Amino acid sequence: MTKWDRAPLTPIAHRGSPDDYAPPAWSRLREVMWHLPRMLSGLGPLGPRGPEDGPPVLVIPGFLATDRTTMELRRALARAGWRSHPWLLGMNGGAKANTMDLLLGRLDAIFAQARQPVLVVGWSLGGMFARQLACRAPDKVRAVVTLGSPFSGNLKSNTNVRSFYEWVAGHDVDLPPFERIMGKPPVPALALWSRKDGIVAPAAARGLKHEVDKAVELDAGHMEFVVRRPVLSRIVREIGTFLTEVEGKPPKLGKVATA
Repeated sequence: MTKWDRAPLTPIAHRGSPDDYAPPAWSRLREVMWHLPRMLSGLGPLGPRGPEDGPPVLVIPGFLATDRTTMELRRALARAGWRSHPWLLGMNGGAKANTMDLLLGRLDAIFAQARQPVLVVGWSLGGMFARQLACRAPDKVRAVVTLGSPFSGNLKSNTNVRSFYEWVAGHDVDLPPFERIMGKPPVPALALWSRKDGIVAPAAARGLKHEVDKAVELDAGHMEFVVRRPVLSRIVREIGTFLTEVEGKPPKLGKVATA
């Protein structure tokens, strides 16, 4: 077995389950090829989208992704009545010494403008950043939603891109250049995951009962979490359902212009 092959999660909650294994190496190419013809969908202004009176949501892109990559996800949230904000930090090249400080700055700015806690949605590595952000500023985070994020289990074996990540980011995956706060964030946490994910082991993105408040399986590849319209519609619905469950009432959304 090479470093690019399937690797079991350790410790494994349910030994022998296919969900505990990172996808095979060839599935990375399938994910990239699926996304290439959809890259043009990320064109357009990068500023906030959606009604100005909509509740705020900050969307954090995954590893080597940008706000262009998450454009369709932010558009879907905006169409539903959310005021969706990009992270505005360029390409996500992995954890850096100032990553959390920069994200806290973005969160502070959105919170100050909206005058209410911010929903934080993170795709892949962005979801791991989202959980860390919520641990640092729980009073400013309404809830955390992760999309195919490998936050559970052994980081060295729960994806098929670990070695590539370490090469690009310049650090051991277990030793990010900032304090990593373990455990569930002190805010409501929803994990959306898929057995069709070509990058992340399903169990890693689903988490254990003590790590999330709710986990929902979607029918999606890793890239589809941020670009495929039926998946985006499901994500928006699941967010609304989750917030209704934890807050006791449906989220009050902004009025979307129909003209």
